[in-house]
Amino acid sequence: MKLAFSTNAFVKVPLVMAMRLIGQVGYTGVEIMADKPHYFPPSARPEDLTAIQGALRQNQLMVSNVNANTATGFYTDPPPESFFEPSLANPQAAFRRWRVNYTKACLDFAKAIGAENVSVTSGRPLPGCPPDTGRAFLAESLRELLEHAAVLQVHLIIEYEPGLLLQDARSLLELLSRLNSPWLGVNLDLGHSYLAGEDPTWVIPAFGETLHNLHIEDIRGRDHFHLIPGLGDMDFHKIFDALQRIQYARFVTVELYSYPQNPEHAARASFDFLSAFFSQGKGRA
Repeated sequence: MKLAFSTNAFVKVPLVMAMRLIGQVGYTGVEIMADKPHYFPPSARPEDLTAIQGALRQNQLMVSNVNANTATGFYTDPPPESFFEPSLANPQAAFRRWRVNYTKACLDFAKAIGAENVSVTSGRPLPGCPPDTGRAFLAESLRELLEHAAVLQVHLIIEYEPGLLLQDARSLLELLSRLNSPWLGVNLDLGHSYLAGEDPTWVIPAFGETLHNLHIEDIRGRDHFHLIPGLGDMDFHKIFDALQRIQYARFVTVELYSYPQNPEHAARASFDFLSAFFSQGKGRA
């Protein structure tokens, strides 16, 4: 296991600066938000890519994941929170096409910076579009994207979340089985799994080799608010024991977009807490 931190906590600073700060804390990996204000493919310049490649080298960071979950940059007047729409399951074909093209560009970006995967979500059930219809649109979009992923040899990984079309492990396992592609995998957000009432000793082995990245945070009670690990109710001993049992060797990525006012503190406090599990032979920080 390796420890990374997501830049979506650092929305108050430029991406290259966020990467430097993450490296200074001691993380060996970084998850890059493929959205404004960081790297938004539709408006990115060649020099932006060059700067990111340089920052990875200078800070000795690997890319745990390219996070293509949100699309704030789509909006002229962005909403107060990052929306998943337009999603891969949007009932309007033009919106689905925009998201498919955007995700292809994110896969191209991942290839250019040496990332092995790009994460997406299913999007939410929308008025006038029953969940089964939305999931059919999602599968159609994914089939096209997986052709592009196969050419690039970059994995497309899906994150589920309560309230979305894919809201628990069983719904994602069913989709993996239906599409049956070696280029489709899982970005398991352990806080989302906790909110879905899932036991990590079941869900982690259930996904097994399809796990290409993990999002980790803490959750208190039933509130979907990402907390610094150690401040909530999640059982990290159980989580890391389950990861060790399947010999998980990829990144554990801390995702704390909920701390935009003090991301450095969130990054350091998380690193200090999680490093204890890595020092016990369950990974390396």
